[in-house]
Amino acid sequence: MKTKADLSIDFCGVRFENPFCLSSSPVSNSAEMCARAYDAGWGGIVFKTLGVETSFKVVMPSPRLNAYNLGDKRFAGLQNAEQISDRSVADNIADIAWLKKKHPDKVLISSIMGYTDPDWALLAKMSEDAGADLLELNFSCPQMAYKFSGYRVGQDFHAVEAYTEVVKKASKLPVIAKMTPNITDMVKVAMAAKAGGADAISAINTIRAISDINIDTFIPLPNIHGHSAATGFSGPMVKPVAMRFISDLYNAKELGLPISGIGGIETWVDALHFLLLGATNLQVTTGIMRYGYRIVEDMIEGLTDYMTDRNIISLSEIIGKASQKLVDPSEFNTRYQVVSVIDDTKCIGCGQCYISCHDGANQAIVFDSLERKASVDETRCVGCLLCKHVCPVWDCVTSKEVDTSVVKHAAIF
Repeated sequence: MKTKADLSIDFCGVRFENPFCLSSSPVSNSAEMCARAYDAGWGGIVFKTLGVETSFKVVMPSPRLNAYNLGDKRFAGLQNAEQISDRSVADNIADIAWLKKKHPDKVLISSIMGYTDPDWALLAKMSEDAGADLLELNFSCPQMAYKFSGYRVGQDFHAVEAYTEVVKKASKLPVIAKMTPNITDMVKVAMAAKAGGADAISAINTIRAISDINIDTFIPLPNIHGHSAATGFSGPMVKPVAMRFISDLYNAKELGLPISGIGGIETWVDALHFLLLGATNLQVTTGIMRYGYRIVEDMIEGLTDYMTDRNIISLSEIIGKASQKLVDPSEFNTRYQVVSVIDDTKCIGCGQCYISCHDGANQAIVFDSLERKASVDETRCVGCLLCKHVCPVWDCVTSKEVDTSVVKHAAIF
C-alpha cells in the first residue's frame, strides 16, 4: 500500500504546509487578496513589497503591462512596469497583522525595500511586530523609479551585504535575500548576502526586457504616454533562465543556503523542475495573473500524485536531484553518440526534418519525394536531434545510442 506524499517543508525553521507561495507582486497586494489565496490552498504568501513613503513616493505608471504572444500562444511572457506597493506602510502593516491573526497557521513573508539604513531597519522591525514569519529583502525590482533601489542595489555586492546586515540587526526574523537575474554571476551577490547574515536566497526576479514595439508609432510597449522602458519580464518564457540560476545557487557549495525558486511556474511539472534543481520553496505570480489562485489545486494534486506513485514520501528526497546531474561542458562523456531514427509508419511526409537538417544541420536526412517519406543517413547523422525537435508528429523521430569504442562513427559535426 502506497503512503500519500507529504508536501510540507521546513524553510529557515518555518513550517509550510506545502511549498507553494505567492510572490511579492500584484497578486499579494492586500489582506483581502492574500486571505483568498490562503483559502485556495497556498502554503504561504510574500506580501507585496513595502517601502517608506517619506523617502520615496511610489506613483504607478499606466498602462503598466504588455503581454508577449508567441505565435498562437498568448501570454507566453509578460512585461510589467509595476513598482513596489503604492499603499502606505501603515495600511500594509495593518493588513499583515490582520492576516496573521486570521490565518495563524499560514506563513506570511514580508517583502521590504528601503533606501537608507534606517528605512531597512524600520521596515524590518515593523514587519516583525506585525507578526510576519520571515522577511524578504527586495534587491531586485528592475523598474523602480528611485535610482538607489531595486536591481541597482542587487548589482552592488557591498550594498547587498550592508543592507542585509542592517536588517539582521534590526529583527530576529529569518531573512531571505531576493536576487536580480540582471547580472552575470548571481552566486557572487548571494555570497555577499550570506556575508551580511542572510538565511536564504530567493531567485529570480523579473528580467529586464523589451517585449514589443508598435511599428506605426515606433513606441515600445507598454506605451506610457509616448515612452517605454526596459522593465521586468516574467512568465513561461523566463523559466529556462530561472532554472539555470537556481541550479547555479544550489551547486555553489560555498553558499549552502536554502533557495526559494521563482520564474515561470504555472504547473506541477514546472514546480517539480525547480525542486529537482534545488529549490525548497516556490513562488508564483504570472501564472496566477493568467489563471487565478486556483492553479495551486492542480499543482498540489499533480505533485502529490507524482510522488505517491513513486513512493516518494517527502520533498527532501527529490530536492536538488537534477542539479547533481549537471557538469561543466568539458566533462561531457563523448564516447556515446546518438543517431536519429524515423518511424516511417508515422511520418506524414511534410519534409520539415529534411529542410531543417539540410539548411541548419548535417544534411543527414534523405527525403523520397515520390513516397513522401524521410529516412536517416546514419553515416552523416551526428545526433543533434534537430529533426526530432521540428517534427510536427511528437513520437515520429526517436534516437538510438552508439558506443563509438565499438562502432566507428564516420560523421563529423
